[in-house]
Amino acid sequence: MATTRALVVTRHGGPEVLAIEDREVPQPGPGEALVEVAAGGVNFIDVYQREGIYPTEPPYVAGFEAAGTVRAVGEGAAVAVGDRVAWSMILGLHAELVIADSTRLLPVPDDVDLETACAATLQGMTAHALVTDCVRVEEGTVAVVHAAAGGVGQLLTQMITSRGGTVIATAGSQHKLEIARSRGASELIDYSRTDDLAGELRAAAERVGAPRGADVVYDGVGKATFDASLGSLRPRGTLVLFGGASGQVPPFDLQRLNSGGSLFVTRPTLAHYIEEREELLTRGREVFADIAAGRLDIAIGGRHSFAEAAEAYRALESRATTGKLILVP
Repeated sequence: MATTRALVVTRHGGPEVLAIEDREVPQPGPGEALVEVAAGGVNFIDVYQREGIYPTEPPYVAGFEAAGTVRAVGEGAAVAVGDRVAWSMILGLHAELVIADSTRLLPVPDDVDLETACAATLQGMTAHALVTDCVRVEEGTVAVVHAAAGGVGQLLTQMITSRGGTVIATAGSQHKLEIARSRGASELIDYSRTDDLAGELRAAAERVGAPRGADVVYDGVGKATFDASLGSLRPRGTLVLFGGASGQVPPFDLQRLNSGGSLFVTRPTLAHYIEEREELLTRGREVFADIAAGRLDIAIGGRHSFAEAAEAYRALESRATTGKLILVP
């Protein structure tokens, strides 16, 4: 039986609970594939699982996103040896070798390298779902994107503007705001320098022709921005809360949605937008096609070995990063 080095969460806690261990890897069974991992994505969902916010039972192999090459397949597999693939939303991908359900693997086209495919899979399909299904962004949509220089934020900004929408970007430094501008954002707000973020967002919305407020707010920051997000929406606008980089949003009175103008709030997770294989393939193909055609630029903010994984997660959790961090086994 083959063995693999894997990044293991030994107990719930901070990045210090991560350890590299040798694990046995079985041969692929019916419908399965053995994938040699080229890169694994560093994501906030890994943090929520490691801290126990999302239920997990340590010890377990970390990682929820990866890309690599198929090295062996079981009977009836949906892929072949040598195929380049990417996948996400399945726990246990921070390892050199991984057994995968072949129906959850996305084919990676030849003109997209594996590191880019890894960096684009979870966040790219998340951004795609947020602008096509959570809210359908179209010509004239005014959208607030919090943490617009982050991995999902940069992708959202590009996708919204390519669909004819306008982006009001927030970030925590001028450097990050310039990154958001380079991705197409029209208005820039440093949320570390204001005591009235909602007021600044509404003023920015008025400047871009939306005096009643934004149509949609994409909020992956959570606790620190949630109130301002609600306060910046037009009547019947939508808050898409897709993460909690600053902490989880505490319970709140639903009457706030009424008084704010019959507002909508949704808390999506990608798993529910790729449950069916055909939807998974369609979403993945569209993201990879946009990358190959140059319509979507994937910014890799850093490459780290397994030995540097704790450092990578500390950088992510401190919100000191721009673009996507990846682990290279």
